[in-house]
Amino acid sequence: MATGLDAQLGMRILEGTGDGLVAEIAISPIHHQPFGIVHGGVYCAMAESVASVSGFLWLEQTGIGGTAVGVNNSTDFLKSVSEGTIVARSTPVHRGRRQQLWQVDMTLTDGTLLAQGRVRLQNVPVPS
Repeated sequence: MATGLDAQLGMRILEGTGDGLVAEIAISPIHHQPFGIVHGGVYCAMAESVASVSGFLWLEQTGIGGTAVGVNNSTDFLKSVSEGTIVARSTPVHRGRRQQLWQVDMTLTDGTLLAQGRVRLQNVPVPS
């Protein structure tokens, strides 16, 4: 169940493992910037969340433990839309004991690529 910003955006995680995650957001006017298209921050936030949860799941699966927090997020916006559903899929690029790098492709349900993010994560102990 989504919490915080993910809940405000209406993000739903559909499936996830340490090898990747799939999530979606149904676009509505709350996701628009002033000119009626999806705000770039929606894509950035979605990429960060999908990568972070993927990284956390991988740390749990491997027994390394802890959690993963974003230290860099580079998201390219490729096509603007006003409606539909954004589907985000994460793919690991690098997973190490200290850092991870994930690619997140954000598409429409028909596969049209909307944005692509690369998120570097730092593996950290779970805060007490």
